[in-house]
Amino acid sequence: MAKMNPYLNFDGTAEDAFNFYRSVFGGEFTGVFRMGGNPGSENLPEAEQNRIMHISLPIDANTTLMASDILPSAGHVLNNGNNVHISLHPESREEADRLFNGLSVGGKVEMPLQDTFWGAYFGNFQDKFGINWMVNYDSNTPQ
Repeated sequence: MAKMNPYLNFDGTAEDAFNFYRSVFGGEFTGVFRMGGNPGSENLPEAEQNRIMHISLPIDANTTLMASDILPSAGHVLNNGNNVHISLHPESREEADRLFNGLSVGGKVEMPLQDTFWGAYFGNFQDKFGINWMVNYDSNTPQ
């Protein structure tokens, strides 16, 4: 069975929000990755280089709060409704394919499942009911 985590989007305030969440929940970030320094980031405006590409804060043994900042230069607009995603972490590529293909039927695929530069098999979409989903299979991450 896949793990499920909330994934939040921010417009340049992900780091501030997560410092606040950490002050309440405690713990340490398991990852803080910025937009700059990644493939294609040389095309980003300087103001977006320090934005958060991904940040994660374990809340308990079963839940991790995750987030990223949007990129206005890529046409991203933060609206109520697209600021939260459900992030699925399946136990195999096959389960990733099954979940992605099943949940995305009739929806809008933003990024098809593919191998990524960060080492995961990842894709995201909005389902036919307007719910945003991410599927992230990483064979190197303990499930």
